[in-house]
Amino acid sequence: MRGGVPLAIMMSLLLAGAGSAAAAPAQDHLEGVIRIYGFGMGGVVESWEKGFEALHPGVSFQNTLPTSDAAIPGLVTHVADLGVDGGEPAITEELSFFETRGYHESQIVVASGAYDLEGRSNGPVVFVNAKNPLTHLTIDQLDGVFGSARTGGLRGFVWTPKDGRGPEKDIRTWGQLGLKGAWANKPIQTYGHAASGTARFFQLKVLGNSDKWNPNYKGYVETGSKQIDPDDKGQTLGARYMLTHELARDPYGIAWTIMSQAKGIKGLKAIALAPRGGGRAVAPSRASFQDRSYPLVRSIYIYFDRAPGKPLDPKLEAFLRYVLTPEGQAMVAAGGYLPLPAATVSEQLGSLAP
Repeated sequence: MRGGVPLAIMMSLLLAGAGSAAAAPAQDHLEGVIRIYGFGMGGVVESWEKGFEALHPGVSFQNTLPTSDAAIPGLVTHVADLGVDGGEPAITEELSFFETRGYHESQIVVASGAYDLEGRSNGPVVFVNAKNPLTHLTIDQLDGVFGSARTGGLRGFVWTPKDGRGPEKDIRTWGQLGLKGAWANKPIQTYGHAASGTARFFQLKVLGNSDKWNPNYKGYVETGSKQIDPDDKGQTLGARYMLTHELARDPYGIAWTIMSQAKGIKGLKAIALAPRGGGRAVAPSRASFQDRSYPLVRSIYIYFDRAPGKPLDPKLEAFLRYVLTPEGQAMVAAGGYLPLPAATVSEQLGSLAP
């Protein structure tokens, strides 16, 4: 294994020749500098660059890779050609790009976040106390549990009533989720992450990109992260403390966190999730994150500036197509992220057309 990813996955990607030619069409000659801002994906970006330079020696790269937070600002200020980001744009980023260009940024998905490997844009997983008979929820129900009535929700920087909902959809007791007997009238206590990239993703996918949480929501940060207050020596505001000392002792609690924070903690049960609107409930696992059937898998993006109807700079398009080849996706796996399934690769290649 490499980076927590089975070698068989990487080899299957490298050997999956079908479609690789379409993903990276031959170019007569490419030259110039590609400026990349954002984060380096633990060395994956540099691996892509070396592989691409071997095919196109006339192209070189200039990297500024401190953090995802630099990706879109680099595009806005004209110092970057591509921005690598572990999440969706914040409202300020959306507004900054639109107000300086008059159109929205473009993007492709280049990888999925990891299942349980720490620090790899992990997707949220929902846990209940091990004594709780609940086995699955829909995203709509998750919204009802963790969210509150709202007038609307954000789509980009537009506040739209399409993502609003009334108080009748609030879910505050276990009986509203179908539990019977002694469980029926017990109030649901909610736990999760405080302000962070993962919390912003949860708000986007579950709460209609609003900030209307259940009033009893208790927020924590990732244990061991830079978000822990230096004075919090016991890391009592960390997610592992919450899972161990709150949820594992609270039969009426429910929490969302990431799998790496829950490793080794007894008394918890992960539950399956079905998409918004219904469908098959999918349990969180490496396989369901890999094939993206789990509803809360996170995406890694490369953002770029392309005016509507205009072609992309040939060297940028060739590099983005290279990232989506089996070779490029094998590098994703080697770096501890999850490579994209074939259907997602096909969708992303289609989005490169003007």
